[in-house]
Amino acid sequence: MPTIHLPTPLRPHTGGAASVAVPARTVREALDALVKGYPALKRHLFDESGKLRSFVNIYKNDEDVRYLDRDRTPVAESDALSIIPSIAGGSPAAPETAAPPSLSNEEIRRYARHLIMPEVGMEGQTRLKAARVLAVGTGGLGSPLALYLAAAGVGTIGLVDFDVVDDSNLQRQVLFGSKDVGRRKLQAASERLRDVNANVRVVPYEERLTSENALAIVRDYDIVADGTDNFPTRYLVNDACVLTGKPNVYASIFRFEGQASVFWAAKGPCYRCLYAEPPPPGLVPSCAEGGVLGILPGLLGVIQATETIKLILGNGDPLIGRLLLVDALAMRFRELKLRKNPECVVCGPSPKVTKLIDYDSFCGIAPEAAAPPSGVPEITVEEFKARRDRGSATVLVDVREPHEWAISQFPESLKIPLGSLTQSLNRLSTADEIVVHCRTGGRSAKAVEILREAGFRKVWNLAGGINLWAERIDPRMAKY
Repeated sequence: MPTIHLPTPLRPHTGGAASVAVPARTVREALDALVKGYPALKRHLFDESGKLRSFVNIYKNDEDVRYLDRDRTPVAESDALSIIPSIAGGSPAAPETAAPPSLSNEEIRRYARHLIMPEVGMEGQTRLKAARVLAVGTGGLGSPLALYLAAAGVGTIGLVDFDVVDDSNLQRQVLFGSKDVGRRKLQAASERLRDVNANVRVVPYEERLTSENALAIVRDYDIVADGTDNFPTRYLVNDACVLTGKPNVYASIFRFEGQASVFWAAKGPCYRCLYAEPPPPGLVPSCAEGGVLGILPGLLGVIQATETIKLILGNGDPLIGRLLLVDALAMRFRELKLRKNPECVVCGPSPKVTKLIDYDSFCGIAPEAAAPPSGVPEITVEEFKARRDRGSATVLVDVREPHEWAISQFPESLKIPLGSLTQSLNRLSTADEIVVHCRTGGRSAKAVEILREAGFRKVWNLAGGINLWAERIDPRMAKY
């Protein structure tokens, strides 16, 4: 039977299975068999009309079935299908200058191991010195990326970030140390990079990248490296790169898995060729919700740095037209072919997107001041405390994963992970008043929606989750 490989975000719906063998003669039969065996996968793979969602790509071995016979593509016993959902090569990219920069004796000593390599040499190192690279984000991906670009001698590194260093960043964001907690990220990052290499010029942009400023910022750089962690900014970076003709060195991460590629519309596909549309808000968990192995962004960020330097040098075979899949838990690397979509709305022959748009709206994210579109009823931690203190009959449901219960928990809670909620409805009664919680409120909001669709009416989401309870009500409880 053909095998279907599942990415980490979908494995909670298959009991943790990374791959499933199914009886099938076509791609569609394989997916139908998968959903029949694991019904919770249906909303992740198909829309209400039964059509495969646009942000989910299916590969037969290493070929995208969109360029074969789509879901009618035949599959044999030995074939492997890969589900590739959204998570959130070539010539020199450095500008040709009439008078390339020279290297000082100090720089020659510093870069000696580069200079003795024929693939770099003096010419390559001066290319690196002349290059201008924009890193969007200084988090888990941006930290190793920026450190290695600075160490390699990239002359100008732009950094876009507006956040403050938090102690939860230190597990993976290697630009920062304990002394930096509470500082502006760009201040700490600039100091660290100048300490690594005083010859590098660091240009900080302490602002959110938006449709209003992106083109002006991106135009000043030769290459953009995308280290973002949300879909609106990822599509914004892609479109800005397409409109300005810049290569976009991409990576994304989740738990133990990562993806990397180089999107460059002038030479191959762009990000929208792979993912034409974003997933609905909340369907794909973020690293903040699902976690990430601290080492993984280091691995993917170093791949980004490597691809960036290859583009500058004009050597090697960059990841243009290829998607590299990294499974750190198995320590396996797989490669899939990417093709330029002739109907792509931004890099196709008849583009419909010719200027930057409202990416929050495009990704279905409502303005902060607006009420949540789902209308999920909520209860504050203060209201819930008062309810507990009164001894009100309330069923508390914890929809976090089992490994999270050891960190912090309400002893009286009924523990039903979100992925198994649909199959566990018989453990709950519509007559009860139910409060659902998770870590910060995102997963529990989805759980409330599932319960309301199943006929439960007296159900509320604990706003802010158990973390906000620990912060405001019980500081003895661990916050993570």
